[in-house]
Amino acid sequence: MLCTAEYSSPLGVLTLAADGEALAGLWLEGQKYFGAGLEMAPGVAPAFAPAFDWLDRYFAGKRPSPDELTLVPRGTAFQRAVWARLREIPYGEWTTYGELARDLPGGASSPRAVGGAVGHNPISIIIPCHRVLGADGGLTGYAGGVERKRWLLAHEGVSIK
Repeated sequence: MLCTAEYSSPLGVLTLAADGEALAGLWLEGQKYFGAGLEMAPGVAPAFAPAFDWLDRYFAGKRPSPDELTLVPRGTAFQRAVWARLREIPYGEWTTYGELARDLPGGASSPRAVGGAVGHNPISIIIPCHRVLGADGGLTGYAGGVERKRWLLAHEGVSIK
């Protein structure tokens, strides 16, 4: 069972889930796939304090690294490989689903399969799935809503079409 806590952000209430010292989830209010397949209940976990500090700094315009936190996103080996690659996308930059597919070990993944994994990212914002755009550099779907994706990118200094 994961413990959950809420964080008030400029994008609305965020729900965090933790397994003791590690963060297992972070979802925007109304996000698709919110807590999919996870047993959760409100509680207290040591992982929340550093996650709240990370979010405070992020929303204040700082650029904290995902590596500052212990993250345990739950998913398939393929999903975890995609999510690991997302963590490598620097602030102020973006990539496409096709580029992610080519960058994965073996390079034989389809952009559609990568898109599915990106969309199921259970630790939004910290694992920056919002930095993935369509092949033409335009906004595409976002489990937390396209307007939130636009806000996150603008907050990080990304100019989009």
